Amino acid sequence: MRDYRDTVNLPKTDFSMKAELTKKEPLRLNWWEERRIYQKNLEKRKNTGKVFVLHDGPPYSNGHIHLGTALNKILKDILVKYKSLKGFYAPYVPGWDNHGMPIELEVIKTHPEYKELLSDASKTKDPLLKQNLRKDCRNFAKKWVDIQREEFKRLGVLGDWENPYLTMDPYYEAKELRIFSELVEKGYIYRSYLPVHWCPRCKTTLAMAEIEYKDKESPSLWFTFEPVETDFYPLVWTTTPWTIISNVALAVHPDLVYVVVKTKERSYLLAEELIESNRDILGEDFEVIKRFKGRELEGLKFRHPFLDRVSPVILGTFVTTEDGTGIVHIAPGHGKEDFEVGKEYNLPVISPVDEDGKFTKEAPDFEGLDTNEASSKVVEVLKEKGKFVKLSKITHSYPHCWRCKGPLIFRATHQWFLSVDHAGLRDKALSEILKVKWHPEEGQVRIHTSVKERPDWVISRQRSWGVFIPALKCKNCGETFLDRAVINNLAKYVEQGEVDAWLSRDVNELTEGKVRCPKCGSDWLDKEYDILDVWFDSGISYVVVSEKYGFPWPSDVYLEGSDQHRGWFNASLMLSTAYRGSAPYKNVITHGWVVDEEGKAMHKSLGNVILPEEVISKYGADILRLWVASSDYTEDVRLGEEILTRLVDSYRKIRNTFRFMLGNLYDWDESKRVEYEDLLPLEKYMRAKWNQVKSVVEEAYENFYFYKSYHTLYNFIVVDLSAFYLDVLKDRLYTWAPDSLGRRSAQTVIYDILREMLVVISPILSFTAEEAWEYLPGKREESVFLADWPSINPSFNNEEILRDFQVLLDVRDKVLLLIERARKDEKILSDRLEAKVIINSDKEQVLEVLKKYEQHLGELFIVSQVSLSGDATGNSVSQEFEGIKIYVEHAKGKKCERCWIWHEKVGEDPEHPGLCPKCLQVVRGFKSEN
Repeated sequence: MRDYRDTVNLPKTDFSMKAELTKKEPLRLNWWEERRIYQKNLEKRKNTGKVFVLHDGPPYSNGHIHLGTALNKILKDILVKYKSLKGFYAPYVPGWDNHGMPIELEVIKTHPEYKELLSDASKTKDPLLKQNLRKDCRNFAKKWVDIQREEFKRLGVLGDWENPYLTMDPYYEAKELRIFSELVEKGYIYRSYLPVHWCPRCKTTLAMAEIEYKDKESPSLWFTFEPVETDFYPLVWTTTPWTIISNVALAVHPDLVYVVVKTKERSYLLAEELIESNRDILGEDFEVIKRFKGRELEGLKFRHPFLDRVSPVILGTFVTTEDGTGIVHIAPGHGKEDFEVGKEYNLPVISPVDEDGKFTKEAPDFEGLDTNEASSKVVEVLKEKGKFVKLSKITHSYPHCWRCKGPLIFRATHQWFLSVDHAGLRDKALSEILKVKWHPEEGQVRIHTSVKERPDWVISRQRSWGVFIPALKCKNCGETFLDRAVINNLAKYVEQGEVDAWLSRDVNELTEGKVRCPKCGSDWLDKEYDILDVWFDSGISYVVVSEKYGFPWPSDVYLEGSDQHRGWFNASLMLSTAYRGSAPYKNVITHGWVVDEEGKAMHKSLGNVILPEEVISKYGADILRLWVASSDYTEDVRLGEEILTRLVDSYRKIRNTFRFMLGNLYDWDESKRVEYEDLLPLEKYMRAKWNQVKSVVEEAYENFYFYKSYHTLYNFIVVDLSAFYLDVLKDRLYTWAPDSLGRRSAQTVIYDILREMLVVISPILSFTAEEAWEYLPGKREESVFLADWPSINPSFNNEEILRDFQVLLDVRDKVLLLIERARKDEKILSDRLEAKVIINSDKEQVLEVLKKYEQHLGELFIVSQVSLSGDATGNSVSQEFEGIKIYVEHAKGKKCERCWIWHEKVGEDPEHPGLCPKCLQVVRGFKSEN
């Protein structure tokens, strides 16, 4: 047997089979930076007339990134890269949220000198101590910005990393103060003494978005009040016994029926509907002796169980019969509904609990006790006074602090609020929600409910690390107020870099001697030291960013986790609507949480936590990007070792396909491209198929279904290209003459599909697409990200060839099934190329298509011989499929030593007795050229 290897066009490429992503990706990051690819991309697209802005929700700068933040950043990067390739000027300005309690507590923990600031920081008078703390907080935040920046870049995210927006930046803080000043002028900001969610450990109030609800075991207490004007005792239920100390009234529902039930011990008043659920208290032998509508009870007086105070009966529609007795004890200092109904009845607000959650001297018998200790003592006192009825435990959903995870209390304090109903703000925001596209759609319901039900926003915090609320307090009359001139003055100093001007400058410098108390006219003023809620900081982010960078209003997309409907999306909506009159976004996309392979939340205690750096250091960032792109992010996203193993296998298939395509383009010559009309039928079919795939992929990208884009591409690469087209082409690519029409036809389509595919997949597999792009022959842009998104050429949508190939591929599947039987079961063949296929059909349409492509059927089936009539002449397998009968037998003739196809004329040439006529022609041509 002669050696014809030198005459075969075997693939050649330096694009390695081994990915070595962990080594190559850092080099690629440096290459992108050195070549300024992000900047060149913006420069190329800036005059297209199309702008796309995804506004980055700022992560908190206090720790390493986790899988959730990696998922978020990669999703954003996929979208921005896609839009850029589509010709949009698509800047990506990353941002960071820098202020707030977690950083402040972390710094205090490592600096004992700041320990006194752990209590209500707004009351600490030492400005130097605060300045030093704020300086250390700023340095801490900056350190983590730098660390996270590198971690995000390592994911392959392109953006303006050297010019991010930071909520602690002087420009940002100054702009925030000016926005705040504008809201003051418009009447949105007010100060009030109201009950707010308070964390006694963090010693600050919390906004709605900072509250987490989780189960808590609480006391379940039934007790009574002393009758004053009647002979019956109201039966009252509570899960917060400590609030009884501040009780000033009892509430009943005006429309409920209340009954007086006579028992052995005494007569109780309760809602009729709740007799059954309180039967263990009432006993079996009781009698209903009176009935009232709730409204008939209004004004009745009862004496407090253990304090010298009278509690009247008031009406409240918030009273329910879901649990308890239908009578609610009212403490306006410790509950939102209590406070609101208390205002209607002009009830006193009693809140004798300090910032540590301990009772003050206003409640002398309980002074120094925390709320849990006070609850226990209240029970003891009730027993002593004969007002105790029953005590058990209840597990119920209860508000907890998002920072320290401990339970909250309601506590009346003086705070600054943003009114959500002033000037119709709530209604405007609800109207704006309807103009926004929510992905998934249920996001609209979530934020609508959140906005509709939200209370006024408590925007003040009693901490040090944040933007000061420049409030003044009159030393003469005690009035606390805001003055626009002072706010704007402070903004001027801050913008100039004097970020601690509120601490370092004298009050007279800030007022310029022109400000007087609006209540008494005195100029004897002092500064207050509350700071703005961090949600206010981040909520105005697109206002700041759009004005600083000249971006259009509103942004095109906000993309964050689904918890942000009551967080950042909500804060941004309220502030933007109040300040600019509209929502800051056109589209809002939300993603789920990252969970393990079994759908469980990741916790260190469970040992199921996977860190981004672990995946990157073992597999590479492109595997992490593949995970993000392959996942339906609208649900919780799973990750574990089995999933990673599957992803690595998928990646390998994609990479090997790229390598095969590049290997067969080693002698690609653009000047020898085959025009569409001259392409072989198989190439025309693949052109049409690729057009279909591009269309589906593009539509999926447009609708933010990145997982659909990826799975469509993956299926095309693995099934249509690797398992079919490229497999079928091997004979043409390897054994046909280098410049033959068949080989150049194949190369033309391989080149065009690969070039376009690298662009289309680059938002997902950014590192690998860029690497393969470098090995693509011919003229190309410096980077795949500087290329243009491939258009869909309608002339390639060959409906006739798509219909024909639907028939051909259906027949092919049947042929392959029989070949497998002939090879495995009957042992007639050892290889597909040993087969001869005979097809008989009485289906006119099928036969017509088969005859039309008869000369290409051998290639299509990867067999040596095909006949469209007759019967098998030797040992064979056959099967009938609805009007089509197929035989498979061993091919006639001999096997060609060069292409391995069986042919009856092999052996006829004395010089090359082992070659078929096709290979003989190629080899002779090869000899004449050499």
